[in-house]
Amino acid sequence: MKYIIAISVLAGSALLYLLSSNSVNTELFSANYYAVLVLTGSLAIALAGLVAYQFWRLRQKIKRKVFGARLTLRLTLFFIGIAIVPGILVYAVSVDFLGKSIESWFDVRVEKALEGGLNLGKNSLDNSLKELTKKTQFIALLLAEKPPSGYEHDLQRLVEEGTTQEAAIFSLAGKPLAVASNGKSALPQPTLPDSYMLSEAINKGSYSVIDSTINKGLTLRALALITLNTPNTQRFIVQFTQPVAKQIETDAETVQSVYRDYQELVLSRLGLKRLYGITLTLSLLVVLLTAVSAAFFISEKLGSSLESLAEGTRAVAQGNFTGQYPIRSSDELGALTGLFNQMIRQLSDAKTASEVQQRQVESAKAYLESVLTHLSSGVIGLDEAFGLRSVNTSAAQILAVPLYEMQRISLAQLAEKYSLLDSFCHAIKEAFAETTNGEWRRQIQRLSKQGNQILLMRGTQLPKVSGGGYVVVFDDISHLLQTERQAAWGEVARRLAHEIKNPLTPIQLSAERLQHKLSSRLEGADAEFLRRATQTIVNQVGAMKNMVSDFANYARGPALKLVPLDAHELIQEVLSLYEAHAAVIELDLQARSVMVSADATRLRQVLHNLLQNAQDALLDASAPLIRISSRNQADQIVLQIEDNGTGFATDVLAKAFEPYMTTKVKGTGLGLAIVKKIVEEHNGHIDIENGQSGGASVTIYLPLAGGA
Repeated sequence: MKYIIAISVLAGSALLYLLSSNSVNTELFSANYYAVLVLTGSLAIALAGLVAYQFWRLRQKIKRKVFGARLTLRLTLFFIGIAIVPGILVYAVSVDFLGKSIESWFDVRVEKALEGGLNLGKNSLDNSLKELTKKTQFIALLLAEKPPSGYEHDLQRLVEEGTTQEAAIFSLAGKPLAVASNGKSALPQPTLPDSYMLSEAINKGSYSVIDSTINKGLTLRALALITLNTPNTQRFIVQFTQPVAKQIETDAETVQSVYRDYQELVLSRLGLKRLYGITLTLSLLVVLLTAVSAAFFISEKLGSSLESLAEGTRAVAQGNFTGQYPIRSSDELGALTGLFNQMIRQLSDAKTASEVQQRQVESAKAYLESVLTHLSSGVIGLDEAFGLRSVNTSAAQILAVPLYEMQRISLAQLAEKYSLLDSFCHAIKEAFAETTNGEWRRQIQRLSKQGNQILLMRGTQLPKVSGGGYVVVFDDISHLLQTERQAAWGEVARRLAHEIKNPLTPIQLSAERLQHKLSSRLEGADAEFLRRATQTIVNQVGAMKNMVSDFANYARGPALKLVPLDAHELIQEVLSLYEAHAAVIELDLQARSVMVSADATRLRQVLHNLLQNAQDALLDASAPLIRISSRNQADQIVLQIEDNGTGFATDVLAKAFEPYMTTKVKGTGLGLAIVKKIVEEHNGHIDIENGQSGGASVTIYLPLAGGA
């Protein structure tokens, strides 16, 4: 309701503004008046409907005997009487004053004065133009007696004497021949006449006009024909231009503008009286209807306080202490409503406080769960007996154990159920037992399904007031440490390859030369001893070269040449080289998307290394079997190579991908390290573990071409 009243006030203000600005801004009046008039009429109709609706609603309340309805009616009638009587008196005075004021605008003396001022300005400009024309004609007669070569000097002298401000002589075609000006420009540019001016000056002998330009304002221009007294009767046109004084120009434009506005007012005198009458009537109607609507609104607002108190009293009598009733005024009624609300509020404070505390606890719990869920660090909450109270998603992922299913289980039971968590649980108990201030920080190493895992752990004992217990936060830093070790091993491999490779070839060549030079000079046992010694040197040098090559490949592999490659075709190609071996190779290629972007030579090296490792592990097996399978996972292809050998020892599995880690007698320990490096260069990753039925299992994850 209050918004409708505010809108009506704004519309009435806009209408009064247009009314007051009509006499000084006719354009604004003609452009916006009718639109605002229609809007105001529509608003008056809407207000009339609103008043009728308010009266009908009040009548219904009186019929239903609503508490305070009769008081509302009396107050409304009182406010309406106060608003209508002064409004009608002001309207009558305004209409009479408006008619007399408009008639006083159109005085005959004012019109005569404006016409006289306008004619005076025109006559002044005409006299100045005639005087300039006479000067031009006179100068044209003087120049007719002189040769054209002296026109430039003559014009400059005329300008300096003050005869004119700008003088120019043109050919009959309008081309300037001589120019003179009192301007500051070294090369004055004359005001060129158009073709009409030239033709008038040629036909009539002279032409004059008052020009109006944007930059120069009003300018007097006079042209005269020069006819030389020579046998060939050459003819030229002389032009004088003189600007009108700025004050005269301003006064002339002011008088003309005022006269034009006055004429418009004369033509619209009757229309103005009618329009102003309609405007006043609509303004009065809008104001009165707004006042009546406001009277209903204010009266209902005062009566509603009593109605609220009556309703609240009935609710309290029925035992309902939850109601709160709005304070609609700042007087005694509002104070009484406030005291009533205070009484009800005191009765329901206990229940409200309990509900607020419960909501706060639930909100804090939800917030804490949200924060813990999105943390990358693992978080475990323990009670005072080291029972598992809460965990987040990252903790279950890092430990690879479904901790959500083990709420309230103790650390001892957890370690008993999952042997891989024994060191983790033991480290937590030991750290809290040793700490003196309730906080600790340490780094532990544990075995996981993926091998050796390094955890950075932090623990805090919670205060007793919050329920007690412990919180453990941990991060998996295995990848970081592994990256540092790989970088260190790469540097070691690079230096070893550089330092060892150079002397190997001279050693081999020297042994071969000894064999060649001395074999013919020795006989029997000496010759055989020489042959065995030199052969041993050559074989060991070859082994050293192979080791250096492996180190070099690990430290700095060749640049990848990525091409689209069918993974299944590559597997078939590599397996064709192992058909004659004793181990049975079983294929289970189920992947449907097999195209990868890879270097065929490097991936072939990966498969060769893994197959060779599998065969070496099956030398003592009674029924050697190698199983190669493939499947798709998201946008990756997963290749898995399994054997039924003895598998890896626990300490070897934790360091399988570290350089120089091997269980073979003749191995360099770089095979799996190079395999891991090649897979990571292809944006993939590799896992190694022992199979559930024995043997080793190596899984390679490679992104599909165009899928990553």
